[in-house]
Amino acid sequence: MFFRRFALLLAATASLHAWDYEGHRTVNQLALAGLPADFPAFVKTPAAAERIAFLSGEPDRWRNTPEVSLRHVNGPDHFLDFEYLAHAGLPVATLSEFRYIYTTQFAAAHAAHPEKFPAVDPAKNKDRTRELIGYLPWAIIENYAKLKSAFSSLRAYQEAGTPEEIANAEASALYVMGVLGHYVGDGAQPLHTTQHHNGWVGDNPHNYTRSSTLHSWIDGGYLALGQLSATDLSPTVRPAHILTDLPGAKAPAGRNPLFDEILAYLLAQHAQVEPLYQLDLAGSLKPDSPDGGRAARAFLGEQLLRGGEMLSSLWLTAWKEAPPDTYLRAQLQKRKAPGN
Repeated sequence: MFFRRFALLLAATASLHAWDYEGHRTVNQLALAGLPADFPAFVKTPAAAERIAFLSGEPDRWRNTPEVSLRHVNGPDHFLDFEYLAHAGLPVATLSEFRYIYTTQFAAAHAAHPEKFPAVDPAKNKDRTRELIGYLPWAIIENYAKLKSAFSSLRAYQEAGTPEEIANAEASALYVMGVLGHYVGDGAQPLHTTQHHNGWVGDNPHNYTRSSTLHSWIDGGYLALGQLSATDLSPTVRPAHILTDLPGAKAPAGRNPLFDEILAYLLAQHAQVEPLYQLDLAGSLKPDSPDGGRAARAFLGEQLLRGGEMLSSLWLTAWKEAPPDTYLRAQLQKRKAPGN
């Protein structure tokens, strides 16, 4: 019966793209639990918490569309295959924080080393994403910037807006918080940082699995069996802390220090790719693993906690560092001036 359940779960999760919805909910819920007591109260109401948890799945729902224009712009935002940067001779430290400049960097590197990249089957590339190696760091920093903007607007409406405007501004902030959580959660899954995302590719001296079902099993099937919900992990939740995107902070060569924080976060998860494959090789990811699943639960629980900590810290930093929206505030104050 247990193995039948295993097979059914594996079949049900085979088409999933990242941590399944429950996994992404868990990351967002852990992030909420890590916020300090003085974080804005509107975020912590039951309705807001549920909204943020629900929105953790929104970018994956965008992936289900047949519209190739959306698939083209959305799909690569969920990953970055770090190995291909090395193959192309493009050091991580040289990556631009600006999406389109990075695109030109990668295009030049790809053109210089085409033999380093897998051949693309046009029949399987209708959305024209198979040539790409991912935009995950840019999806994170761009949504972080949107959240700072949302908090700036909210403060202006709190000073001079109507109750309806304040409520709408709060709803906008909740939306971006939830969506940002998806990409941070993707980053916590090591297989979203590697060319080995659907089984080991290329030279394989350790005989790691080449199965294309490993990714979907971890994202959905194992989490369903492994007792890795937010409730299970809440006793070890990590508190949010301010990141380095601070006024006056200096980054090497003019780089945004927060972009370096994001890259460091993703590289730390990339370092867990081979340990994850080692767990699989040892049988630890199987329902009947020799240690009763303890090693796998500890590993995947740690990854979910890391995602929650990073997300919570991004939310906190965005709130603390959101600049005044002086233009919006001035427009609202004009509206209140006599004669208007």
